[in-house]
Parts: sequence; C-alpha cells; structure tokens
Amino acid sequence: MQNLIARTIPLAYGQLFNLIALVDKRAAAIKAFRVFCTIRKGKVLPNQREFLEEAKHDRITIADHEIQVYNWEGSGETVLLMHGWESNSFRWRNLIKKLRENDFNILAFDAPAHGHSTGKFLHVPLYAKITRHILDQFNPKFVVAHSVGGMTIHHVHFLYPVSSLEKIVTIGAPAEFEKFMDHYQGLLKFNNRVRNAMNHRLKEWLGYYFHEFTSMRFAEKNTKKGLIFHDEEDKQVPVEASKKVHQHWKGSQLITTRGLGHSMHQEKVNDQIVTFLHE
Repeated sequence: MQNLIARTIPLAYGQLFNLIALVDKRAAAIKAFRVFCTIRKGKVLPNQREFLEEAKHDRITIADHEIQVYNWEGSGETVLLMHGWESNSFRWRNLIKKLRENDFNILAFDAPAHGHSTGKFLHVPLYAKITRHILDQFNPKFVVAHSVGGMTIHHVHFLYPVSSLEKIVTIGAPAEFEKFMDHYQGLLKFNNRVRNAMNHRLKEWLGYYFHEFTSMRFAEKNTKKGLIFHDEEDKQVPVEASKKVHQHWKGSQLITTRGLGHSMHQEKVNDQIVTFLHE
C-alpha cells in the first residue's frame, strides 16, 4: 500500500499541473517549481544533535531565513563545508574529524529548510545567495561542497568571484539543471506544456533557460584550483556530470572511484581532500 501511495502522489501532482496549465501556464510553472523546491527531509535527527550542538556558532538572518552556522575552531586556514540536498552539516562528521586533526578552522552551515535553519524550500539561486553572504562574512580560503552544494559554489563563483578563495573541492556534484527537469518530468508525468512554461519561467526569473544553467558554463572562467570527486557507480548523479565540468575547469583535477556511492564519506576520500588543501 505504501509503495502504491508513493507512486500515486507524484502522478497526481503531474495531473494537477497539467490542468492548471490549461487555464494559466505561468501559474502551473510556479506551482511546479514550488513542489520541486520543497524540502521533505534533512532536519537534524536525534543522533545528530549532540555533534552539531557543540559547534553551534552564529545564527544569521539572510534572505528572510535564519541560517545556522557551525564552527569547529582551529588555528589553521578556514575551510567552508557545504552539504547537499535534504542533508545537513552532520554529513561532514568524518571529514571534520580529519580536518580537526590537522588544525583547520572549520565552518559549515545548514542550507534553508535543512538542519537547524528555517524555511520550506531550497533551490540553487537561494543557496547561492546564502553562500555568498557566508563567504563575504567569514572569508574562507577553501570550500568543500557535496552534491547540489557543488553546483551552488560554481554558480556563486561565476556570479561573484571570491578573491579570498583559493581551492574548491566538489563531491558527487550535478552539472546540468536540465537533467533535474528530465527526472522531475519523468517522475510526475506532467506534459510539455508545463515543462515549457517552467523553462520560460526560469528564463524570466534568472535569465537562463534549462539548458543554459550548467556548471560547465560556470566553471569556464574559474581560475581556482579544484579537486573533483565522483563515483562511477553514483546512482543519484551520474559521473558524466563531473567529467563534463572537469573538461571546462582548467585548474581542476578529477578523481573517480568505484563502489563508494554518492555520499563518499570514506577515509581515503577525506585523506585526499586534506592532502589537497595542504598542497
């Protein structure tokens, strides 16, 4: 029964968007984007609370959201950690241990609607606005970003090049917004009238069509040193995404793995990150 419900609800949304589009395509596009951007999990769980409580730092108001910032203090260079979709700063616990052993000053924050931060929705432009504020306030030398966090840091640096930033690490990061839409349409089965309306809404909102919003485009002028991790068997974001970004990011190194999955919490990955930051 639960599986049936899980399959039926997305289809019901898709049919709703189709019906709305018959009357008002723009309204259908806005509704479809709101559902797409709604966060359903990623808040702090009981087993995560103690680890995060010890590092709670500032709580900053940005773009009408209360953003929770964490700081594990160290005397070395500052590293900013950015989590992915429906996650929170706890996901960095293994890397944080390694970074603390090497005395880095570690910053992290929960994206809107995630962890201890407020909100209901998340999308890359909002995540980018929050990230820009954090970068301006804390001036980290390094950024390590997972999944959609990786796409976000590319977008931020494309729009607002950060002079204090020297190195960027991305892990399992998507690269093309159009791929998100392909998956979304395939899941909800809404028609091309809705999809085309969403495409025009994105252009109106951000100045990009789906196919134009890519990390390849954002990375072309990126002169920072980069380390890109992606697992060949990543079932959430195909490795081709990072391979494409690597081709456009002149200062990057690509490391592919096999069998580590999308999260890539493993010690050998964290060791390589620390080594790269020390170089």
